[in-house]
Amino acid sequence: IEILRGAQSTLYGSQAIGGVINIVTADPAGPLGGGLSAEGGSLDTGYGNVYVGGKDDALMWRLSGNWYGTRGISSFDERLGGKLPNTSQIGGGSGQLRYDFTPELQADLRAYYTQARTAFDGYQPPTYALGDDNEYGHYNQVLGYAGVTLKSPDHSFTNRVAFQYTNTETHLFDPDAPANQGSPSTETFYGIGRNMREEYQGTWEISPQFQAVFGAQHERSTISTDSPAFDYSGPDPLVNSATVNGGYAQLQAQVISGLTLTAGGRYDKHDVYGGHSTGQFAAAWAINDGHTVLRASFGQGFKAPSLYQLYSNYGNQALQPEQANSWDAGIEHHVWDGRAVLSATYFNRDSRNLIGFFDCFSKPGPLCPTRPSGYYDNIARAAAHGVELQAAVNPSDALELSANYTLTDTDDRSPGAATYGNELPRRPKNAANVLANYRWLSRLSTSIGGRYGGRSFDDAANRIALGGYVLLDLKVSYAIWDHLEVYGRVDNATDKHYETAYRYGTYSRVAFAGIRANF
Repeated sequence: IEILRGAQSTLYGSQAIGGVINIVTADPAGPLGGGLSAEGGSLDTGYGNVYVGGKDDALMWRLSGNWYGTRGISSFDERLGGKLPNTSQIGGGSGQLRYDFTPELQADLRAYYTQARTAFDGYQPPTYALGDDNEYGHYNQVLGYAGVTLKSPDHSFTNRVAFQYTNTETHLFDPDAPANQGSPSTETFYGIGRNMREEYQGTWEISPQFQAVFGAQHERSTISTDSPAFDYSGPDPLVNSATVNGGYAQLQAQVISGLTLTAGGRYDKHDVYGGHSTGQFAAAWAINDGHTVLRASFGQGFKAPSLYQLYSNYGNQALQPEQANSWDAGIEHHVWDGRAVLSATYFNRDSRNLIGFFDCFSKPGPLCPTRPSGYYDNIARAAAHGVELQAAVNPSDALELSANYTLTDTDDRSPGAATYGNELPRRPKNAANVLANYRWLSRLSTSIGGRYGGRSFDDAANRIALGGYVLLDLKVSYAIWDHLEVYGRVDNATDKHYETAYRYGTYSRVAFAGIRANF
């Protein structure tokens, strides 16, 4: 699992404005292997996952399936009268097939499928306040990937050509929706999105000290959406599309022993908002025989406006992409023969051209004559800076201790807004986590963890305060055999009532037990 903080659009393009979490599944280690896990507990919750795969000579394959279901809690806080639980069922599967025709030529096929049904609370007339509701949604997503990798005879130059297709469907229903303009439908919204992307990526190991990564992408997205129960879009659904072409390059070099520099740039051309460039620079310097690492980076990110923001009844084709500039600097130090790692990082991010909804009922705007209910516009700007401290200590082979603390100062910088200078909603200034894990000689492992979320505001006007909270989590696991483990856990063990959003419910004390096995 690779976690990249800050704007990362140089390599990853749109949507990487705030960072990237890259998860790579480990390849099977033998001709046949697999495993399963199952869990059940509070709120009629059940979870199951099974996987099987193998690698033999040139062929690698794997299949997996999963299911999750829960009675859930009411989205509307039970302490305020919420009684209707928001049940969820989610299931899916995936598969991968990779074949090495030669040591230099490889083909890779992947497929993923996810479907879900989830109930949720809504805002019913005449008050339009959050409360129990009978609304629910159906969701499914299909993703397919096909790629070919070709390496040079010395494996210093790698070329990858790939095609990816994604189909996502969302259907929302309200059994209590009033008929509008004679429509008998209870479907309040549907959205069908498709994305097709072709890409090339090259990786060139110029020397042990120099590496270059470069590539190009062509992406086309389409949308089909309507609100049948209310007929907002007229007799025909909204159908439209957008195309993005982009290219990027990044060079990494160890200029002197211990000092690694990285620099890159990207250019994207969107057929609606035009062109956009981003850049990135990073440095890491290992000193003190590698026990101390100094790091610093600067990155730019962007987020393209969605097709709904561009073309819906609230759309605005003059939208520009959301943009962010972020930089950070930090130090990591290893002591006690590597048993303790301490780190500190300062970060800063400035976001501009943020897309918000302009309400024509509150004040007039240039598009209100044709968008009387409001429209999307680049009306917001925000800044955030702070410090993150981390520590991990292993006093013995059996005991592991870790802790982290984050101080985040946020500011609304939207020009001319009444909220200028306010804290951003739902961003606690202080947050911390602690964890202690002890492995007993009898294959028993126990852990205790604490989570702290500081005070924040729920609204941009900073009038609705959300109190801070401390949560306690407990876990115990026992390895029956080398390949079989049972475990149990209790989340929010002190049954603390807290809010992360005003009037929305959160989980009380819940307990779960499960089993993990592999072969």
